[in-house]
Amino acid sequence: MTGKFITIEGSEGVGKSSNIAFIENYLLDAGKDVLLTREPGGTELGEAIRNLLLDAKNTAMCSDTELLLMFAARAQHLDEVIRPALAAGKWVICDRFTDATYAYQGGGRGIPEPRIAILEQWVQDGLQPDLTLLLDMPVAAGLERAGKRSAPDRFEQEKLAFFERVREAYLARAKKYTERFRVVDAEPPLAVVEAQIRDILDTVLESS
Repeated sequence: MTGKFITIEGSEGVGKSSNIAFIENYLLDAGKDVLLTREPGGTELGEAIRNLLLDAKNTAMCSDTELLLMFAARAQHLDEVIRPALAAGKWVICDRFTDATYAYQGGGRGIPEPRIAILEQWVQDGLQPDLTLLLDMPVAAGLERAGKRSAPDRFEQEKLAFFERVREAYLARAKKYTERFRVVDAEPPLAVVEAQIRDILDTVLESS
């Protein structure tokens, strides 16, 4: 793998879309060949699975079904998009990856980490992001932002306590995997958040 794999994580309302656009443009300006993708999704099959997962009507979906669908979409994504792009030397920017599974299905749904880890090893075979940017802010403030966008999907309908557990799980992983995680304070104005991200990307570019 000659490319770089950068994942962007965070709960609802932290500004992932705006900041991912900034990251993409910053790396393009630096002369990198960039591929932007997302999870769940990133492929035709993955996007169909995404629709199942986010559809607010699918209230009967159990936690194990949700987990297995996440990794089904991820397996296709890795095979069809991510691994070929990295092998071609591209810088892959992915809107959420497996850390989101540990946060949402692990922290949020309460699925034990060892069960998630079995699927992670099977599907990823050791592949991990080179850099994970965790956009973090208080849950209530993030949900207030998210509520102004559109009708809530199946996840966004969850209660505050669910998202508190998601945030705690994210921060626990950032503390555990300090070699690849960088936590970005996403609460200030966008220009301030972008400045934090720019400093992190400059470090990565200098070492590449």
